[in-house]
Amino acid sequence: MSTKKKYVIVGAGGRAEFFYAAIATDYKHTSELLAFCDVNQTRMDYANKLLTESYGSKAVRTYKTEQFDRMVEAEKPDVVIVTSIDRTHHIYIIRAMELGCDVITEKPMTVDENKCQDILDAVERTGRRMRVAFNYRYAPHHTKARELIGGGVIGDITSVHFEWMLDTRHGADYFRRWHRDKRNSGGLLVHKSTHHFDLVNFWIGAQPETVFAFGNLSFYGRENAEQRGVTSFYDRGTGNPIAKEDPFALQLDENEHLKHMYLDAEHEDGYRRDQSVFGDGISIEDTMGVIVRYDNKAILTYSLNAYLPYEGYRIAFNGTKGRIEMEILEQAYINSGGNKADEGALEKQSIIVHPMFKLPYEVKVEDGEGGHGGGDPILLRDLFGEPAEDRFKRAANHIDGARSILTGIAANQSIRTGLPVNVKDLVTFN
Repeated sequence: MSTKKKYVIVGAGGRAEFFYAAIATDYKHTSELLAFCDVNQTRMDYANKLLTESYGSKAVRTYKTEQFDRMVEAEKPDVVIVTSIDRTHHIYIIRAMELGCDVITEKPMTVDENKCQDILDAVERTGRRMRVAFNYRYAPHHTKARELIGGGVIGDITSVHFEWMLDTRHGADYFRRWHRDKRNSGGLLVHKSTHHFDLVNFWIGAQPETVFAFGNLSFYGRENAEQRGVTSFYDRGTGNPIAKEDPFALQLDENEHLKHMYLDAEHEDGYRRDQSVFGDGISIEDTMGVIVRYDNKAILTYSLNAYLPYEGYRIAFNGTKGRIEMEILEQAYINSGGNKADEGALEKQSIIVHPMFKLPYEVKVEDGEGGHGGGDPILLRDLFGEPAEDRFKRAANHIDGARSILTGIAANQSIRTGLPVNVKDLVTFN
């Protein structure tokens, strides 16, 4: 009898490769992929091509999304990995647990409070286990921040300032894809900031209580471009002569991976991966500011901008015994447009501790190799390798997933209403 844990993947797009590549290579002795499930057969066929030609594995069976139940019944997986578009996560998470499977889901867990409540209820009802793939928790410099704070180096945390910069490659990419529709992604305060809000929860050991936010679409979108004097517009980048002159345009036919995964698959579902970032129909913000008060009375001030000249973030932790400052620069990338190890890879990092009444000092952390600051390979080992004790408790469950998105969901509600939002009013934890 095989002792390998058996997996199926729902959603065969760019993020799915992160998981199936690991299962097919580094973790083939502990894990086995049985099937793909997606709305698009062409995309699943390309995933199988990558499995066989790039990762030396065998092709797996494929099922359309309406055959999800049939797939689970036929394949009998231990775990369903969910990497579909965000607004559909809850469908497959809940149904997988109802059919007796555990779940690994890509972040964010879901996009609004109602779907979040449905997931929490399903976990309680079924007793199944769920993991949220928060790779940033595993980056060595983020783990070091947790160690310093947990060790009381600057005393009790009173406030955090967190500034995240997305550049004109990575940041712009959210405005080309399905993420540009808030119905699909919850906006960047849910889709992207779930990482950041989870890190704050993880670092300071507290949960959000009250959220207030502002947000605007200040740079992308047709109206903003017109106000800057732009007169030539296009619908999509690929094959458009006007787009050839636009540094924000994406040419799918110039990247083999993007061509096979998206351009060649358009005829099935009509999804266009290369929409103009200066087109109509964008309903998410690109400029956001959030204030959060936590249950330990700490205050977070947070900003996210998606059109800046470089990629990275600055974080300051203020405490009763001093201050910690972090500065991280990351490598810019376009999702699925290159090597997975380049996604969020480190270019520069520093952690400086400023104790009260003592000289500041720098904390050296060995640079992590791989994507997302070196967090990706450590997360994959935690998911698919042999179980190991983790004193930092980086594995994120459904409660962690809910806490992270509720800050963003509350921020979205505050932007709509102009009022502060009490997080406890959004969902009930069982």
